[in-house]
Amino acid sequence: MEVIASPTEMQRWSERARHRGDTIAFVPTMGFLHEGHLTLMREGRKRASVLASSLFVNPTQFGPSEDFARYPRNFEGDCAMMRTVPVDVLFAPEPDAMYPQGSQTFVEAIEVTKGLCGDHRPGHFRGVTTVVAKLFNIVKPHVALFGEKDYQQLRAIERMVKDLNFDLEIVPVATVREADGLAMSSRNAYLKPEEREKALSLHRALKAAGACFRAGAREPDQLVRAARAVLESASGVRIEYVEAVDAATLEPLPTIDRPVVVAIAAYVGTTRLIDNLVLGRSA
Repeated sequence: MEVIASPTEMQRWSERARHRGDTIAFVPTMGFLHEGHLTLMREGRKRASVLASSLFVNPTQFGPSEDFARYPRNFEGDCAMMRTVPVDVLFAPEPDAMYPQGSQTFVEAIEVTKGLCGDHRPGHFRGVTTVVAKLFNIVKPHVALFGEKDYQQLRAIERMVKDLNFDLEIVPVATVREADGLAMSSRNAYLKPEEREKALSLHRALKAAGACFRAGAREPDQLVRAARAVLESASGVRIEYVEAVDAATLEPLPTIDRPVVVAIAAYVGTTRLIDNLVLGRSA
């Protein structure tokens, strides 16, 4: 696996690959990899002749009181995991290379980042779409893969790609879970053993919303109430939001007549976790 730190060198690497007739699949990450990341990479391996990844803890998507400084990092371990896929090239820039002095341009998807995490993490999605746009211009992929666990992020990136005419395909990949249902996340590393057990309440809450839907409920509030009841009964869990919105646009629905996503954000101890479940879409 080749490791490149310079944006210019990465662009040249990709240009040579494209000139050879290779197709490039791309999985951007912030590192501290788990099976969810590797699932994205394995899917990318199937979809192109070359697999690229990036490792960059993006400072512009963290708020002033968020966990940028303590976000888990393990560069050598991440590289070892990528080699098992295998990844062909890793782009691992320093912040100064991505945001040189004087940088002042941002990319923002406006409507789709309202509500859900957008209301609770001001500026977060502007940081996400900006860095992903930069990565797309640097890595030059034909296809990029993103997990559905970060559902609003996925929809924001899809919107950006459509609106700005990026010449690539976005491939969503289903959330990867532990055997007990906990959605895989790098932030799970923050959880103490007793907190990890409490974190399972997010998955149980989504299952309750799903059971409510399958029983015939077609009002978003009914699904929200079913999920909240589970979370409110769990000690040590602080709800940030529970919402049921249009799965495509993330806009509120008066009644469920199309696919809906039930999305949760909650704190377990000091760790903020998110999870979601899409209901009503065809298999």
